[in-house]
Amino acid sequence: MHFFTTDTPFALELGDSLPQLTIAYHTYGTLSPERDNVIWVCHALTANSDVADWWPHTVEKGAFLDPERYFVVCANILGSHYGTTGPLTPDPVSGEALYGDFPAITIGDMARAHSLLADALGIKRIHKLVGSSVGGFQAMEWAAQEPARFENLVLIATAAKASPWAIAVDETQRMAIKSDATYGEKRPDAAAAGLAAARAIGMLTYRGPEGYNRTQQDPPEGAAQHRAVTYQQHQGNKLCRRYNAYSYVTILDAFDTHDIGRGRGGLQAVFNTLTMPVTVVGITTDIIFTPAEMRLLASRLPNAKYYEIDSPMGHDGFLVEHVQLNRILTQQ
Repeated sequence: MHFFTTDTPFALELGDSLPQLTIAYHTYGTLSPERDNVIWVCHALTANSDVADWWPHTVEKGAFLDPERYFVVCANILGSHYGTTGPLTPDPVSGEALYGDFPAITIGDMARAHSLLADALGIKRIHKLVGSSVGGFQAMEWAAQEPARFENLVLIATAAKASPWAIAVDETQRMAIKSDATYGEKRPDAAAAGLAAARAIGMLTYRGPEGYNRTQQDPPEGAAQHRAVTYQQHQGNKLCRRYNAYSYVTILDAFDTHDIGRGRGGLQAVFNTLTMPVTVVGITTDIIFTPAEMRLLASRLPNAKYYEIDSPMGHDGFLVEHVQLNRILTQQ
């Protein structure tokens, strides 16, 4: 892991600012002398900058993030738990973390942080910008901010604007977190029970009915506790061991601000500026970003092609169906 820090204030879209900004990031492979082999990956909600860790069989020889061919970069997003400035980062003046007082951020702020890092790394042009889920939000916003920087765009299970359905899911998770009486306490493990419940809610939308019915059936002889019950508990507790409620709420709030057409004349006006080749990938059983929505997105972009992953695993299909995904993206 590498770190980039700027001591100059980082202005935020909603009016506040950060006195300084640290960005954690990973790189894989070697930057070519011409600096023309960069693939930049934008990660999703609770992932980190180590793409090889959370996206199995993509950062390897022959895969679409082949480090022998490309210089792959992934930056941890603003507000996250994994090294970039966020709610648990000590304030440079007081030395205390802000926790729930961390300022509100947007997807636009995340994209501008990526741009800052790219400039610091001397990367003027990016061969391919890849984003899935909330990572796709960042990719579309960054492309809207700087369309000339990107030669190709890959959008997987994502959207150009947060839908009412997705916002409602986020609010349900926030309600779970904030119902925990410890939410607001200035400690890293505050609202752990609420965070576990929020993660369990999120898992329902990530996997959907087909995913659960395929993987969480009880054994024929029965069980003392349903597998679906222990799975939900396990997923909630697992997240609590590696994440915090304040970053989770911060990013959910930013998620809900996502609209690349805001302040730019609407979605179609922005789509018309994204003339680079775009690969749009949907997942057959995704209930967050449905195939119909993904096909519509592709139809509205001037130079897009649509592909679909056939998977029973819902939205998480982009994480588990690496064979299909590599087959699609190594052709681009």
